[in-house]
Amino acid sequence: MRVVSLLASATEIVCALGADEMLVGRSHECDNPGWVRRLPGCSEPAFDVSVSSGEIDAEVRRRLRSGEPLYRIHVETIRDLQPDLVITQSHCEVCAVTPADLQRSGECLIPAQQLAVSASTLDEIFDGILRIAASLGLEKRGRDLVACERKRLRAVKETAARFRRPTVVMLEWADPFFAMGNWGPELMDIANGEALLGKAGEYSTAIPAERLRDADPEYLIVAPCGFNLDRALREQPVLERHRWWPELRAVRERKVVFADGNLFFNRSGMTISRTAEIIAEILHGCWFGPPPPAADQSAAAYRRV
Repeated sequence: MRVVSLLASATEIVCALGADEMLVGRSHECDNPGWVRRLPGCSEPAFDVSVSSGEIDAEVRRRLRSGEPLYRIHVETIRDLQPDLVITQSHCEVCAVTPADLQRSGECLIPAQQLAVSASTLDEIFDGILRIAASLGLEKRGRDLVACERKRLRAVKETAARFRRPTVVMLEWADPFFAMGNWGPELMDIANGEALLGKAGEYSTAIPAERLRDADPEYLIVAPCGFNLDRALREQPVLERHRWWPELRAVRERKVVFADGNLFFNRSGMTISRTAEIIAEILHGCWFGPPPPAADQSAAAYRRV
């Protein structure tokens, strides 16, 4: 079978199922495992995403209102790759390519089965793994993979349960503030933290900045959607421009953490268990494997500021 994955998490899942030889094309966001970058790219953003987070948000909102696309699909490339299966996502029209994006770009040119997965909860993520496995004829591998991930999450929960449960706000965007929803609060609960503002199973939503001030959490994790750690760290001045920023408990106690949202906190693939471990490391200092060197910050997954 020949597979084009237009979803980074789905690319991870196909590889975790041991079917990486089936992949023939990827989205512009697919980067894990690293070798997939060598595959032909089949999509790209439809606008400049190197600008500020506030400008990105404004352009996304404008395009959604006007019906303009957020992504360009390289239909000719996909057609030339002759895939049997094209994987997209149906959960969010902003964060990755959707079936509607394919339709606007000329879906009729792609004579392949299409699979759209959704991921608002951990159960939906695991269901997506099973659906992808079934589409590849690898049902047993899919069941085994889900069982392994559930076991890993149970290990985090059991370890973190020994510690006091602190309050935490997770931000998925900085301008404006978006409180992290979807499966993020579930991972926070597994890591024995109390997620404030965001709700499990619901979309991440824009909130007035003052809600963060009023929540005044013990920890603040900033993991903007689609940003790696270096790009996330560029959001620090955006947060610090709020006059009340120095008064936040998390700021005073140096418990503000910037994290790689692109690979971990916002990706519904094979890094969710690692994300739960990262949260437990941040909140409780417990490690799942040998602790990294003091300057490592868990292999650059996050950084305290």
